[in-house]
Amino acid sequence: MGTLKTEPARSRLDLLAPPVAAALRQWPAHAPIDVDDVLVAPIDADLADTAAFCAAYEVGLDVSANCVVVAGRRGGGIRYAACVVLATTRADVNGMVRQTLDVRKASFAPMADAVDLTGMEYGGITPIGLPESWPILVDARVIAAPHVIVGSGVRHSKVVIPGPALGALPGATVLEGLAKPVL
Repeated sequence: MGTLKTEPARSRLDLLAPPVAAALRQWPAHAPIDVDDVLVAPIDADLADTAAFCAAYEVGLDVSANCVVVAGRRGGGIRYAACVVLATTRADVNGMVRQTLDVRKASFAPMADAVDLTGMEYGGITPIGLPESWPILVDARVIAAPHVIVGSGVRHSKVVIPGPALGALPGATVLEGLAKPVL
């Protein structure tokens, strides 16, 4: 995990957005990992963006995961979802995401909407603690990774979690082909 200094996230709720902290407090006993296996590390908020973070903390892009909020439109309504993909890939928003959400058009949600609806900071949004009604689409490459680093809901820290745990979050669906490699 590079040069990150991790500790159990439940012991450092001050490093998490309120919805993320609430999700950890309510972590189900039957979850595939123990809540104490969810770790957090403080980082420089100015280095939260993926490329800068990976370079500064010596973390490979192949273990860094991005969580993006997508909005799909159908019949005048908007359906939101989160997509979790490795930093070496990009979510197939116009293909797989659009089809999975059964919407006519899908795109990245506007920043203000993503922040308002999640209660998290832009650039730190994580699949942990999202609104219960949202599907969480997880690329199969993410759950194949022993551990991944993802946002914590705020820009001044990152969460380290076993990849398979992200596929077991409430509302999560693991999809082959959700993301395409970055060329």
